[in-house]
Amino acid sequence: MSQNEWLADQFEDNRARLRAAAYRMLGSAEEAEDAVQETWLRLSRATPGGVENLGGWLTTVVSRICLDMLRSRRSRREISLDERLNEPASRAPGPESEAMLADSVGTALLVVLETLSPAERVAFVLHDMFDVPFAEIAAILGRTADASRQLASRARRRVRDAPAAPRRDRREEIVAAFLAAARGGDLQALLALLDPDAVLHADTAAARLGTPPELKGAKAIADTFSGRASGAQRALVDGIPGLAFVPGGRLRGVFVFRFQRDRIVEIDVVGDPARLRGVDLTLLGD
Repeated sequence: MSQNEWLADQFEDNRARLRAAAYRMLGSAEEAEDAVQETWLRLSRATPGGVENLGGWLTTVVSRICLDMLRSRRSRREISLDERLNEPASRAPGPESEAMLADSVGTALLVVLETLSPAERVAFVLHDMFDVPFAEIAAILGRTADASRQLASRARRRVRDAPAAPRRDRREEIVAAFLAAARGGDLQALLALLDPDAVLHADTAAARLGTPPELKGAKAIADTFSGRASGAQRALVDGIPGLAFVPGGRLRGVFVFRFQRDRIVEIDVVGDPARLRGVDLTLLGD
């Protein structure tokens, strides 16, 4: 096996984890895939023979790429955190609170994206979701380990104080109800499950299969899905309750849901085959 083939195999072994981290940092499946592809390009140009921990090296690279993308996205409105680095950290939550936070992280992502700075977001995702030590996070952010710990602490407080999110078993119930209502053409049931300001985004491949590239509002989404979804199954998509479109047993797309309280607030529809290969998917059946 050549070095390039070995690198490609090692990268594929890490792809799902890298995509999951990038998705949680960026909040966009398309941007996450871009970050993962850029990571592969950097790996293919590098000489990682002396790297002892290739998985850690890949995590560092994709995190720095995501950080740059976040900073570019918010460069005109981000407030510097330097003046707040001495803010005292709150007392760490107990094991039960940590478990509840981990369970609700898919929903809390919406709040994280809207309220956190890029540095806070990266520190929170890497440490609280992927157990990356603060010493390594500090090197990614260009800050001290203590400053990185404070960034994650502030992010954790904001997530913990966000509007209550349903636990995973409740989210699975909501997705199952959405699927049943869509199949049965029950418009009122769909409207009851959707936040009035819910939005849907579909990538180009999903749009070619008939999903509109963007929908805004519960009524537009309910009208689109009512009487459809015959080829969909319940699934965990990167660990988050969602749907997989598998007509004839072939994966053609996934629906990633975001929740707030007991309502669906956002749906991302992914149909691009390259991106689907990087999805960590568990089918749950009908």
